[in-house]
Amino acid sequence: MDAQERYYWDIAGHLVVRNVLTPEEIQAANEALDYAQQWVATGEEDGGAGHSTFLKGAGARWYKGDNLLNIEKPYCNIIRTMLAHPKVISRLKVMCGPGFRLDHGPQFNNATKGTVGLTLHGSGEPHRPYVAYHHQAGETHCGGVTVTWNLTDCPAGGGGFACVPGSHKSKFPMPDGVRYCDKDMGTVIQPEAKAGDVLFFMDGAQTHGTHPWTNDHERRSILFKFASRTATRGGQSAIVADPEIYWDKAIVDGMTDEQRAVMYGPYSGHGGRVPYLNVENDGTIQAEGKKPTAKAVEEAKVEGTLPIAKSA
Repeated sequence: MDAQERYYWDIAGHLVVRNVLTPEEIQAANEALDYAQQWVATGEEDGGAGHSTFLKGAGARWYKGDNLLNIEKPYCNIIRTMLAHPKVISRLKVMCGPGFRLDHGPQFNNATKGTVGLTLHGSGEPHRPYVAYHHQAGETHCGGVTVTWNLTDCPAGGGGFACVPGSHKSKFPMPDGVRYCDKDMGTVIQPEAKAGDVLFFMDGAQTHGTHPWTNDHERRSILFKFASRTATRGGQSAIVADPEIYWDKAIVDGMTDEQRAVMYGPYSGHGGRVPYLNVENDGTIQAEGKKPTAKAVEEAKVEGTLPIAKSA
């Protein structure tokens, strides 16, 4: 990562690196996605658009099959090449610090003309140290970085990844007009990327989402979600964080909900499913959290992010 790229990364919060894949590798990746496309599922119409008018569209298309790193050979080979590619590793070492790791993914993001966008999110609000961006003593550190491999062209203004440059340093809440892209005041951009290019962005620190896909050809992108060595956002951490697994069933047997609340293993991407403790005015301690719905549990089993909170 040269000084020019480092400057842009620090200022903008994302970076596009051109021509990382060769034409032969692009072809191999698209053949792998041709194979994987039989497990692509379409969501509900306008799903993910929230209250937005601009983002509305046909259901989002996401891969729901086996982990792409484990699909049938030879198709998985090119995916594994992306996992530890020298042009990615050399930059992640600067972005995340040494010892970064794959936290969850890879995920195949597919879209056809008219596919819905996704409400903008991130922007570091509320503050989450496990994905936050920090700069000190001439070095940068970001707890969560998404690496997006583009297998088809994403023309500027045609839809796909969208972001607010510099939002990883924002000191104010995101206005709804920006969140829903209905009145973004020109702050939201949709950068151009071509097949073979790799997009890095600060996942969680930077405001990002997707614009509706308006191109005649498909969007084909593979997303790898990296994290710093000590951050645990999803993936297997969702499965092993339950107190009975992370510690031992005998250790937590008979504990109150409040006692169990501090026995969960590290799992920052739980979306409120892991209970937090609160001291009430009368001095009693209460475990607060969300009980996952039956539908959420089933969906999490498929996605490998099983909700684990049993209390509150």
